[in-house]
Amino acid sequence: MGILINAFRTNLAAKRAELGKDDKGFTLIELLVVVLIIGILTAIAVPVFIGQQEQAKDAAAKSDIGVLKVALVSYATANGGTYTTTVTDLADYGYVASSGVTDHTITVGANGAFCISATSASTKVFALTNTLSAAQGSCGTGGVFTAAS
Repeated sequence: MGILINAFRTNLAAKRAELGKDDKGFTLIELLVVVLIIGILTAIAVPVFIGQQEQAKDAAAKSDIGVLKVALVSYATANGGTYTTTVTDLADYGYVASSGVTDHTITVGANGAFCISATSASTKVFALTNTLSAAQGSCGTGGVFTAAS
C-alpha cells in the first residue's frame, strides 16, 4: 500500500509541476475585470477634473477684478481721488490681465462709487464694487452692482 501511495504522490507532484509551467499570463476574465475597474475610475475622475477647470477659470476672473480694484484705488490716490474707466491706465499701478479673462470694464459713479467687472474663460461675468467683494453679476450705471439671475 505504501508503494501505491508513493506512486500516487509522485504522479500528483509531476502533474502540479506541469500545470505550474503553463500559468504565464492573465485570463480573459482577469483582463476584463481590470479594464472595467479602470473604466469606472475614469467615469468618476473626468467630471471632477472638468469641474475643477471651470472653477479655476472663474477664480482667475475674480482674482483679476480684485487686482483691478487695488490698482484703481492706487490710481485714484496718485491722481487726487479721480478714478479712470480705462483698464490700460492701470498697468503702471500693478494690473496685468490673466489669460482667458476678457471684457474688463470699470464703471464710476458718484461719491467714490465704482464697479469693476470681467468675463471668465467659462463665460461667466463677475463684478465687485468699492463696498462689495467679487460675485457673479455685472455692473450697472453709476457703479452699481447687478447680481446674476
